[in-house]
This record gives sequence, C-alpha cells and structure tokens, in this order.
Amino acid sequence: MMQNPSSSYPKFSSFFKRVTITLDQKLYPDNHLIIWDSARSPAPHEGFEVKRKGDQEFTASIRLEMNYMPEKYKLSAALTELLGIEVDTRPRIIAAVWHYVKARKLQCPDDPSSFNCDLPLQKRELNALLANTEKTKEIDACDEAICAAIRKIHEHRRRRAFFLGFSQSPMEFINALIDSQNKDLKLVSGEASRNAEKERHSDFFNQPWVEDAVIRYLNRKLPGDAPGNT
Repeated sequence: MMQNPSSSYPKFSSFFKRVTITLDQKLYPDNHLIIWDSARSPAPHEGFEVKRKGDQEFTASIRLEMNYMPEKYKLSAALTELLGIEVDTRPRIIAAVWHYVKARKLQCPDDPSSFNCDLPLQKRELNALLANTEKTKEIDACDEAICAAIRKIHEHRRRRAFFLGFSQSPMEFINALIDSQNKDLKLVSGEASRNAEKERHSDFFNQPWVEDAVIRYLNRKLPGDAPGNT
C-alpha cells in the first residue's frame, strides 16, 4: 500500500476496530489466525501485511469490523423487522423505538418517559429474557464445574504435600503430625487455653475462681456420682 504524503488524511487502520484474517488451518495449524485489534495497537497504520511460507494456493478469510464514529450497533432480526433498522447509532435506534411507541400511543399518561409494551414488543422482550436466562444457567453450570475442579486441585495439592513431607523426613513428619493432632484435640475438648505447667503448682488452685469452679463442677455431677457414694 502506498504511503500517503499528506497527514491530513486518516490512515487505513483508523477505519477499522478489528481485523481478523483466517488462513487454511491444515496448511498452518499453529498460526492460521491473525487478529489486529485497535485497542492493543493505538498507532495508525497505512495497511496490513501477512506473510507465511508455502507453495500451495488457498483461500483466506478476512473479516473487517468497522470503526464507526459514533459507534453503530447491529439489531436482531426481530427488532429489525419491528423498527425497520438493521445497523445504526444508539441515539437513532432509541429515536426509532420512541417513534414506534408514539405512533401506537403506548406512552403512559401519568409518566410520559415510560411506555407500555404492546404484543410485538412483549414477544421481543420475552424472547431476549428467555435467551438470557438460558445463558445464565449455562454460565452457572460452568462456574460450578470450575469451582469443583479447583476444589479437587486443592485437595490433590494437600495430599501431595502430605506424602512429600512424609517421604522427605518420616520421623519429623510423624512427630509434627502428632503434635498438630494433639492441639486439635485440645481445641475440640475446650482445653486449648489450659496451661499444664501452671497446673502443676498448688498456688494455681488457691486463686479466687477455684471455689466457684468446684461448686459448678459438683452441681454438674449426677447424684450417683457424688463424693462418698459407692
């Protein structure tokens, strides 16, 4: 492509938002898809050139996505039939919707900014809603499958770390495991806050709370378990 000496003209790439080139996948299995995106390449270009080594003819597919300013939208077939518009800007599409509403006197008397949907609009609305609902179900199912796979990965990582630690130092690993399980047992039984070293001294049981603790302990015992009963 020739370089335009005048800088007043826009460059070729400025007319497109995205350019996708698809080559023959059988001939180029690893690099058959080439995508140029304006968001990733802000600098304008006069043209695009794609080169591949080969001696066979093939058909390449080129998809050009226009960079409309302002941006344009393609309507669904149902809305195109309803509004008579296939591609247009957002303001023009909204204006067409309001023209349809006013022509059929669908505006709410109390609130002119709102309108009631007639049967054609309801059908389009319902179809879109059902399609979105089905897509949401598919997405939720995929999310659940991903979460299940992540949980399984974490479980395998824990098991791997467990057996790897045991294989590297069996004795230290067993001692650490016993110590960890002993702490867990104390935590479950409510003994995590007890200090065995302090309980070995008699002064520990001369504290003000001991008398109340003894009374509570005796009140929890069954009559047959009271001191002096056999």
